[in-house]
Amino acid sequence: MGEIDGLPLHVLVVHVTVVLVPTAALAVLLVAAWPAARVRLGPLPLALALGALAVVPVTTSAGNWLRDRVGESAPVRRHAELGEGLLPWVVALAVVAAAVWWLGSRLDTGLLRVLAAVLALVVAAGTVVTVYRAGESGARSVWEGRVPS
Repeated sequence: MGEIDGLPLHVLVVHVTVVLVPTAALAVLLVAAWPAARVRLGPLPLALALGALAVVPVTTSAGNWLRDRVGESAPVRRHAELGEGLLPWVVALAVVAAAVWWLGSRLDTGLLRVLAAVLALVVAAGTVVTVYRAGESGARSVWEGRVPS
């Protein structure tokens, strides 16, 4: 599970995570806040959130495998901590996506729509901020000091 054709799996799947998680977050936010988007996108936001929910543990596991081989340093430790913090946000995103999909047209008006939109905004923001912070710390742990200015 650790390598594909000599490359660490984490280096490959992290790109899927960095694209899929924010895309899912944006899609869930759109369908929670905008009824026309819910009609047009249908179950796609839920599928994206479930895909993110599947890929995050794979990315984390592959990252743990890589950390065991490269050794632990303060930047790698920080990156691992931030990466571990992504899964709860993605679980929350999938739950909100499922609720919005299940509630469907009941979210078209009223307080329930506002509540769904606010909840989706909080979860989407937390998810995107966490994936950014984890990705940025991972990039720093690899590249900082290695590329001349």
